[in-house]
Amino acid sequence: MTGMIRWQSLMGVVGAWVLVLLAPCSHAQTLQEDSTEIRFQLDLHVSDEALKSYLPAGWTSSVAAQGPAKDCNLRAIFVDSVAINGPDGKPVGSGSNRYVYLAAPVKDPSGANVQLVIGGLIDDSADAPGPFGNYLLATTHKMKRSSSTESGSTVDSQDWVFSAPSGEHLEMHVQFARGVGNRGKMAQTKFYSAKDPTRYQISQQQQVLDILRNATTNPPDRVKKFSFKASGGTYSNLFGGPVKVLSWDNVLWIDRAVLLP
Repeated sequence: MTGMIRWQSLMGVVGAWVLVLLAPCSHAQTLQEDSTEIRFQLDLHVSDEALKSYLPAGWTSSVAAQGPAKDCNLRAIFVDSVAINGPDGKPVGSGSNRYVYLAAPVKDPSGANVQLVIGGLIDDSADAPGPFGNYLLATTHKMKRSSSTESGSTVDSQDWVFSAPSGEHLEMHVQFARGVGNRGKMAQTKFYSAKDPTRYQISQQQQVLDILRNATTNPPDRVKKFSFKASGGTYSNLFGGPVKVLSWDNVLWIDRAVLLP
């Protein structure tokens, strides 16, 4: 009899845990879209004082003291969204787009580490002002990628140019020897809008990353040619002083799901 009572007690505990696991989650997330992308990311250091003027009240810059992101307070991320699909698997809008956005690693007023989207330039008018309310339509835009292989070595070239009528301009040209990328683990990050910090989305993504040059970790330098220009309009103050490039990161591919709280 005692053994029976113990077994029934155990089953009661298990049943209670099953009910907890099956109960609706108060923090459920809704899939908005997913995309397959090719990216090139520049880790930058701009004037801390200039950057501060772009942060909402109560938000502070969060700069890594070590590792590959050391000293980075801003990123310029060039994106070719090859395929954008909704939860039903069908294309969203035109099904693709190209854009560049500026994101700063920050702490929100609660002290949590998140990403703050300062702004961006995008080539599709249907996608402006975008999910963060601060993407500008790039009436001048260009994206070109090419590869050539000789004697077993592959050299890639990328050219990106985005300009808005109000003067904002972001441009990058790079040529590099392709290496073997590292496939990272699935990661989830919150991206907030600098224009409206109550607006955010959750990015759940996995990528293959090839770091071409880094000022801290000093991997083999495979960048052969490079130039970067950022200026104009609402970006004038941000890039008005010295801009230091800290890392050149080729993202061979990224699978990204956009979730809303």
